[in-house]
Amino acid sequence: MHRITIVSLRSLIAVLFALLLLCQTIVVPLIAAQMAVALPPLAFLQWPGVIAAAIFVLCLQVALACVWRLLTLAREGIIFNVKAFAYVDVILAAIVVATVIVLGSIILLTVVGAASPSITLLAALGIVIGAILALLVVVLRGLLRQASQLESDLAEVV
Repeated sequence: MHRITIVSLRSLIAVLFALLLLCQTIVVPLIAAQMAVALPPLAFLQWPGVIAAAIFVLCLQVALACVWRLLTLAREGIIFNVKAFAYVDVILAAIVVATVIVLGSIILLTVVGAASPSITLLAALGIVIGAILALLVVVLRGLLRQASQLESDLAEVV
């Protein structure tokens, strides 16, 4: 992989990580506090919402950290190493946890009567995207396994 590609991607990951940290620590709690004031009957959802959002963002941050590490393996030319599978597995787990958080959140909002049609549609979109990403990572993991096996077979021949 070209050095400029890795440096560019790492730069964007660092910016995204910082923005996610800002959202996780400042933006989400601020919006939740404003919503609790604007909608007193639903104020009890403020802290569960903040916690769910923080865990969701943490899942994204964990996945970004794993991608960062996979880029390091690619740069070093050892992407077909056993270590890569662990990072891919963590990415997959983070996607699944984030999707379950979206599912749980929309179920809770529906039960308490706070789910508008637009929120329900956005949650459904999030769940479908999460499922697609999880399946995509499973496929890519299979390709990584095949490539690792081919590289191993080629090393034996040479």
